[in-house]
Amino acid sequence: MSAPGFPVAEGEGSVRPSGLLDVLGVASVVLDAEGHIVLWSPQAEELFGYPAQEALGEYAARIMVHEQHLDLVVKLFADVMVTGQSWAGAFPIRRKDGSTRLVEFRNMRLLDDHGDVYALGLCADRSTVRRLERDVALSTRMIAQSPIGLAVLDTDLRYVSVNPALERLNGISAEDHIGRSIGDVLPHLDVAAIEGAARHVLETGHPLVDQKATGRTPAEPDEERAWSLSLYRLEDAVGTVLGVAGSVVDITEQHRASVEAEAARRRLQVIADASARIGTTLELDRTARELADVAVPELADIAAVDLLEAVVAGRRSSLGPEEPAVIRALAVQADGAPEALRAADPPGRVTRYGPDRLVTECVRTARPVMVPQVEAADLPRIARSPEAAELLADAGVHSYLAVPLIARGEVLGALDLKRTHNPRPFSEDDLLLARELASRAAVQIDNARWYQNARDTALTLQRSLLPSHPPVTGGLEVASRYQPAGATSEVGGDWFDVIPLDGGKTALVVGDVMGSGINAAATMGRLRTATNTLASLDLDPARLLEHLDKITEGLDHSIATCVYAVHDPRLRQCRIANAGHLPPARLRPGHPPELLELPTGVPLGVGGVAFSTTTVDLEPGDRLVFYTDGLVETRQHPLDERLDALLSLLEGPDRPLEEVCDLLLRTLHQPDNSDDVALLIARVQKPS
Repeated sequence: MSAPGFPVAEGEGSVRPSGLLDVLGVASVVLDAEGHIVLWSPQAEELFGYPAQEALGEYAARIMVHEQHLDLVVKLFADVMVTGQSWAGAFPIRRKDGSTRLVEFRNMRLLDDHGDVYALGLCADRSTVRRLERDVALSTRMIAQSPIGLAVLDTDLRYVSVNPALERLNGISAEDHIGRSIGDVLPHLDVAAIEGAARHVLETGHPLVDQKATGRTPAEPDEERAWSLSLYRLEDAVGTVLGVAGSVVDITEQHRASVEAEAARRRLQVIADASARIGTTLELDRTARELADVAVPELADIAAVDLLEAVVAGRRSSLGPEEPAVIRALAVQADGAPEALRAADPPGRVTRYGPDRLVTECVRTARPVMVPQVEAADLPRIARSPEAAELLADAGVHSYLAVPLIARGEVLGALDLKRTHNPRPFSEDDLLLARELASRAAVQIDNARWYQNARDTALTLQRSLLPSHPPVTGGLEVASRYQPAGATSEVGGDWFDVIPLDGGKTALVVGDVMGSGINAAATMGRLRTATNTLASLDLDPARLLEHLDKITEGLDHSIATCVYAVHDPRLRQCRIANAGHLPPARLRPGHPPELLELPTGVPLGVGGVAFSTTTVDLEPGDRLVFYTDGLVETRQHPLDERLDALLSLLEGPDRPLEEVCDLLLRTLHQPDNSDDVALLIARVQKPS
């Protein structure tokens, strides 16, 4: 039900009044035809200082106008009453307390249903009116000329007004904003987030300041822009919520700079990560895996590290324009792309890539190859086969990049990168990062390659110098093993030998040249040859070690340890001399294993110290175990503890010697051990 005199439109509820008239303090005064006051509002009481009971019925000019303006006011009143024309102006009024105040008037004639004429005067303090005018003018001018986009939305979040700056930012006229929602005007923004934030401001009154938003507008539909958005709730003087005011500042350049700075920081982080993770060992395959692991997923969804087969073999490779590339896959890594993973060459496979393939072009020209947007026609040039091309298509490969691995001026291979889940195509920044990774990794890969080649050469030399011996010789059953150090360590100079002597005797030798690599292997070969030559002279073991000591002194200051033993089946004895080596173990049926108590002696090559020979009884079934320190020495355990472990493994029922060799190596020698092992086990046979 509406209030009397204030009808409400059908279907609407009552509407809260605005507080603007309260701010102005508009007073209402009604005069009859003779100029007497017949209506006097509360605002008039406040403005003029006269209560209604004192003002009503009084001649208006006497209590409202200063004497000096009386004639003018009377004339203006007569004009309004006679002509019916409204009048507006300002002049000083006299208040009850005698003070004056400049008041702005709006006067008009009224006519009632009896034909009587009245004058209505609307009055407001001139300073208050001017202050509001200035505020409105200032707001209007600032909104119109501000470089910041400004908008007002009603409580339904529909545009009520926008300023010219926002028209330019959005590329839409003010008329096309009014009455429409944000989603209607700017559908390519995150409308749900913006409207949700605006509703929160409406409900709580808490402003939203400097919220970043990104998207595209009709002003620049092909370019991603960024803005700083602030929202404030609008209320009138009595607290009625009118809507939301928003300010929009274009911060695209700052956003791009921030994105570029973040990308640069990310690149530095990836490079730092690569420096720490790539090249932790000198194992070629592991170094390649480390590179692939760094590239995924930071740079690509699929990464493969491939080397030219000639490079792996230690040869230089140069490709002509029509030559295929023979490539060995070393590592492949994928992040959630099983089809693409199946399309890649598995590590270890050697594949021939035709001259038209992009990876061939990369290694032939030593230049990167980038296909930012991969089309169907590009896949056959990327994949190793038509079947692989179909797998890449199924995986959604949409961007491709290959960069050469170059070290010391030589192209080693390529880092092959693909994107499936990452929606961004490879960019110039990605290319810079990939080249930096490839450059750093290539040096590590080249080091690992040369190290592996040198290790393989030393291992080949080492194995070629070790003896092959019959399983039974001179009344002894013999088994032996040589186990090289872990893949990341150089080959050492450990050796063993079984030398038949006159009279059915047998010499047993185990030694270890200090150092590693080809030099140690070569020194070992020379000492083994010298030992074989001296053994044929049937020298006492101590005497033989003295000769070896002198020979070792002349081998570039080499030092070696050695145990030399001669078994005589007729005497059932073994004469042993030790040059700084670990003592052999003896196993006798019915007795616990023991380490032989031998004078340790000094290593070969020290010189000036005599060696001694110890005679040990050996009966049929007795066993001697010779070994080098790589079998028992570790950095984590005391030597005595490891020797006890050796004896524990030897304890128990008699087993085949080959089985014992395997047991000792499997249990005591760890795969990552940095030292190689020579192992020799001899069991005394019964006389035939």
